[in-house]
Amino acid sequence: MHTPHASVAIDLADRSYDIRIGTGLLGDEASYAGLPAAACAVIVTNETVAPLYAARVRQALSARYARVLEIQLPDGEVHKDWDSLNRIFDRLLEAGCDRKTVLFALGGGVIGDMTGFAAACYMRGVPFVQLPTTLLAQVDSSVGGKTAINHPRGKNMIGAFYQPLRVLADLDTLDTLPPRELSAGLAEVIKYGPIADPSFLDWIESHLDALLARDKAALAHAVQRSCEIKAWVVGQDERESGLRAILNFGHTFGHAIEAGLGYGEWLHGEAVGCGMVMASELSARLGLVGADFVERMRRLIQRAGLPVAGPRALSASRYLELMRVDKKSEGGEIRFVVVEALGRAGMRGAPDALVAQVIEAHTER
Repeated sequence: MHTPHASVAIDLADRSYDIRIGTGLLGDEASYAGLPAAACAVIVTNETVAPLYAARVRQALSARYARVLEIQLPDGEVHKDWDSLNRIFDRLLEAGCDRKTVLFALGGGVIGDMTGFAAACYMRGVPFVQLPTTLLAQVDSSVGGKTAINHPRGKNMIGAFYQPLRVLADLDTLDTLPPRELSAGLAEVIKYGPIADPSFLDWIESHLDALLARDKAALAHAVQRSCEIKAWVVGQDERESGLRAILNFGHTFGHAIEAGLGYGEWLHGEAVGCGMVMASELSARLGLVGADFVERMRRLIQRAGLPVAGPRALSASRYLELMRVDKKSEGGEIRFVVVEALGRAGMRGAPDALVAQVIEAHTER
């Protein structure tokens, strides 16, 4: 049964593709129509997602591919590393997969990032498809072709820009998402409002309870609008030479929290939620927005079930040290995404002393 779905186009000339958003997509053979023919399809997933969704994907793919292999990785950000990446390569080589093999990333952001990076590297590039099963992956990480693994010294430091052939955001997968993961995904939904669309921010505030209750219509709109904004940004700046950096609102602070505590201690979305409060405060202290905006963001992020104060274990000086290795820092100067006006963001440097004040103002006492 083919279910109606919304579609958002990512316009990148010969590497353009669609994000399809709807219910029942993973198990529907029609979802995979038009993908390249190959002797083998490989589902890369993790031990949490596999028992829930791998069988229906495998069944739908077996109508198109003679061999469907499955690679199960351990679950969690702590496993987004060389070892897991090598497990993918080992299995592909063992199975004699050729360069027409299509990889299917079935899972959240960690699986999507690692599968995409593996696809970019294996035989210098094989096609892949994103099947995101978390809200965070559906609204952000599965879209736009950023792939990477983490390094102990910094998050997403080793990777490639490599676009998928298609993204299938099946809203049914959000039914099985733990509440903490749902909240983490909402962080990436919330970020699109202040940087690009004030009316979307209003909508999120008035529909937050429906989103937390997993109302399908509300989730469908949140995913679609988030993807539309990201598609518009990525279409103009695929490799983050300028505009695309605004999508990292809250991420410079957030990545420092993740790396400083150890990956997986806080979820990515939790760190970004707290990071957005800090970035809003920095925007206010630079004189760009008022204190009312900071309070508005803090209240919304807290309502979404996310932390609004940084962990006590990290000092301001440790944040600064970690942020200097962030990909957006230039010549040792840390660059922050700030809100210049509601719905418009930009990149700014700021004195260390000011940044330290911001961090201290938003750290658990």
